[in-house]
Amino acid sequence: MSAELVELRAGDLVAAYAPHVGMVCASLRHRGDELLGQRGGLQAYAEKGSTFGIPLLHPWANRLEAWELEVLGRPVRLEGSPFVRADEHGLPIHGMLAASPRWTVLEQTPERLRAAFEFDDAALLAAFPFPHRLELDVRLGPDALQTRTTLTPTADTAVPLAFGFHPYLRIPGVARADWEIGLPVRRRLVLDDRGLPTGDTEDVEPYAGPLGDLTFDDGYDRLEPGEPFWVAGGGRRLEVAFDAGYPVAQVFAPPGQELICFEPMAAPTNALADGAAPTVSPGERAEADFAVRVVRQPAPGSPSPAA
Repeated sequence: MSAELVELRAGDLVAAYAPHVGMVCASLRHRGDELLGQRGGLQAYAEKGSTFGIPLLHPWANRLEAWELEVLGRPVRLEGSPFVRADEHGLPIHGMLAASPRWTVLEQTPERLRAAFEFDDAALLAAFPFPHRLELDVRLGPDALQTRTTLTPTADTAVPLAFGFHPYLRIPGVARADWEIGLPVRRRLVLDDRGLPTGDTEDVEPYAGPLGDLTFDDGYDRLEPGEPFWVAGGGRRLEVAFDAGYPVAQVFAPPGQELICFEPMAAPTNALADGAAPTVSPGERAEADFAVRVVRQPAPGSPSPAA
């Protein structure tokens, strides 16, 4: 497995990707400061699938309730698959493509990287029998990293859409307790003690204020249209904009870790099992877009700096 990194550069931003280690975004730096939580880093991701940076979670994000399911009338048998790992409750988590070396680079420029994954391997299809092609198109601008995901069925069956991304964000040089956050959410999914939706929901109000000692591992399926999630401190504000194709968010801010995640999701947690996942039909394709934006913020009473 090649851990060679591809760097994109635009203005004050530098992004690094590992195309042959799951096409993971391993680093996003602003003026030399790392904006992504590294946790175990690229080595742990390659060896154990331990997430960091901005990994793709596919064909499902977060966890499923069982290792054997029926999805769109087809059996999904995950038990024994070398591509699936278990969470702390013994449930299959974060899909099947963690650290996969099977990505093919289609285009590479100083500000753009395109890569494709053919989900057609017999071992993959034995567990998840929905042939398709994935393409990631990432573009770096002076103040934003944009990611477009395109899924195209490659056989005569529809493909469920339950993928997502897991951006681990951090504010360098500022203690977690001093971060400010913004959550543009209107409805929370009630979860059981395994982190699975119960089917109940509760209305909530958008939140903007200190992270402090708050912790999150919560799903939301009603978001404020056009409003980004954000975390700010030290003169920077990092925004995650769900531009298209992501009606659901998971917010993850565990205790004792200097990071927060605003996860764009194509469907709620466990959607493959409970039939809530949308689908894309043969002959069509599905696209989804999100962006991580960096906004410089002036100190109180000072003029706004140039971008």
